[in-house]
Amino acid sequence: MTTAHHLRLIDGMCTGDFPQERTPSVSGVSGPGYHTAFLRTGHEPWEGDEPAGPEHRAQCLAEHDALLTLLAARWGEPQVMSLWSAQERMLAGEVIPDPWADPVAGCEFLRLWQVEGRWVAIGLVLEEEGPGCEVTVLVTIVDPP
Repeated sequence: MTTAHHLRLIDGMCTGDFPQERTPSVSGVSGPGYHTAFLRTGHEPWEGDEPAGPEHRAQCLAEHDALLTLLAARWGEPQVMSLWSAQERMLAGEVIPDPWADPVAGCEFLRLWQVEGRWVAIGLVLEEEGPGCEVTVLVTIVDPP
């Protein structure tokens, strides 16, 4: 996927209707008040049968940074939200509601914009060891935890 494709996907998430029930989509999951998309994962092989390697992680990081740059040019600099306190609350047994539970569980930080009444969040999940990398997008009307 190209950065232009990512931007079109985000635009569609920002303008699309939300389903009444949680349902899988082509690129993620949607539910009442939210859409999510997973833009790149380090668990998937590149074209062909080669397993993901360090170059995949580097490409994922580059795509994440390019996406942030383009969205900042559109909407201004994002808020940076540390998820540390929400992670601590989750570990203590608090239930973090959808759609925020997955980003809280997997990301250290989110970059947030509020666009026409919707939150747009970009997160980066990096495996501690190995080449795993995932860029996640969340568009929601539900306020962050």
